[in-house]
Parts: sequence; structure tokens; C-alpha cells
Amino acid sequence: MAQTLEHLSRKNDTLTSIRGIVHTMKTLSAINAAPYEQAAQSIELYHQTILHGLAAFVFRTGGISVLTEVQQPRRRLLVVFGSDHGLCGNYNELLADKVTEYSQAEPMAQQHILCIGSRMRNALLEQDLTPEVVLMPPASADGVGRLAGDIVTRIERLGRGQPLAHLAVTLVFTQRAEHGYQESVTRALLPLDKSLLQPARRWPSRALPDYTMDAQALLSSLIRNHVFASVFRASAEAMVTENATRLALMQQAEQSVDEQLEGVKQELSSVRQDEITNELMDIVIGHLA
Repeated sequence: MAQTLEHLSRKNDTLTSIRGIVHTMKTLSAINAAPYEQAAQSIELYHQTILHGLAAFVFRTGGISVLTEVQQPRRRLLVVFGSDHGLCGNYNELLADKVTEYSQAEPMAQQHILCIGSRMRNALLEQDLTPEVVLMPPASADGVGRLAGDIVTRIERLGRGQPLAHLAVTLVFTQRAEHGYQESVTRALLPLDKSLLQPARRWPSRALPDYTMDAQALLSSLIRNHVFASVFRASAEAMVTENATRLALMQQAEQSVDEQLEGVKQELSSVRQDEITNELMDIVIGHLA
């Protein structure tokens, strides 16, 4: 009886410690998600400003014939936003499956993979996909901008000396869906969507857009900022969904631990009661004897 009571006491202490760890991880996930969500909302407003500027430039010039020419990209860069920490289930494995599915559906002779997160790298290696570059995910919301700038710089190096239409860049990340669900998506970044390069039939304001700086410099700046904002948005959204996934799993784990802890406490109480009853019986029997 004493060994059973000691075993249950150790089990109760272990489950209590595990519950504390799970509760801490759940709290951290909820706290960490908020700054990334604010960053995603902020960059969305900035991105809209860039898109308005690009629309004004296209309206003023009547369209960019060089960018709208139908050309087949020669190389493709896949930027995969995964995680570097655990406790998020099959988050990286689902993204790796999405990359494999996309690569098989749209094969290309030269394909480069830029991966964010060491666990994402391992998931890609299991799919026989070898990333050429592995970057660390941002440790805070301030790091999202630095990561996006690094990725944009690498895209420029890869496409240097080549026409813009010859390089295809696709972002692969997890985003929030309806009813609290999440989905792995692929978003084409380059070549630019033709809808962005088609001038509007009528400008929505009586003040027609104009510019004074060099057209090529302005176009280059607009495209670079469009790429930066898109990468920033994908990175921030990936961090939000990663923390949301970890939060959901920690909630399930906490509920499971609570159920086990409740069962152990009931069993422990019953064993203690039986032990007290046996001791009282021994005292009564000894007194009668």
C-alpha cells in the first residue's frame, strides 16, 4: 500500500510539473503571436501604398511592355517559411508536402530553395529536397524586417544580370484561413502579376498621377518595395500561424494533462483513505486484543 501511495504521489508531482510547463508554453505562444499579427497588419497598409504607386506609374506610362512580354522563366526560387522550434505538430511536414506538390506540378530545370528554419530544412530533406540556403526565423517582430531585407537581397543577387521575367520567385508559407483553420499556400511573387501592369481605364481622381524622377529608377524602387512587403507579410503571417499552431497543441496537451491529473488525484485520495482506514482498524483490533 505504501509503495502504491508513493508511486501515485510521484506521478501526481510529475503531472503537475508537466502542466506548469505546458501552461507556460501556451502563454508564451499567445503573447508572441500578437506582435507578429500587428506587424502583418502594418505592412499590409504599406503594401497598399506601394501598389497605388505602381498603379499610378503604369497609368502614367501606359504599361510596361518589357515586363508584360510573355516569357518563360528560366529559373525558380522557392522561399519556404518554416519553424526552428518544436511543439508545433506537423507544421513543417505539411509545408514540405506543399513544396513537393508544387515542384511536381510545375517542374523547372533550375530550381533553388531558400528555407527559413532548421526543422523546415529537415522536413524538406525527408522529401528529397535540398535547400541551398537556410536562414533563422525572426526571434521578435523587429527581426521580420531584417529577414525580409536579407531575402530581398538574395533575390536580387540571384537575378542580377538577368531580365526580371526570367526569374520566378514563389513564397510558400502557412496562413490563417476561415473558422480558425490554417492552410499551406504558394504565392507567386515574380514575374509580376499582369494585373499589376495593366493601366486603369480611368484614374479614380481628377488629379492625374505624375513623377519627376527617372522612370527606370522609380520602377525599380517600386518593384523592390513590392517584393519586400510581400516577403515581410509572408514571414509575419508564418510566425502568427506557427504560434497559433503551438497554442492549439498546448491547449490540447493541457486538457489531457488535467484529465490525467484529476484521475490520479482521485486514485490518490482513495488510496490514502484506504490506508487511514486500515491503520484505524489496526488500532481498534489492538485495543480489543
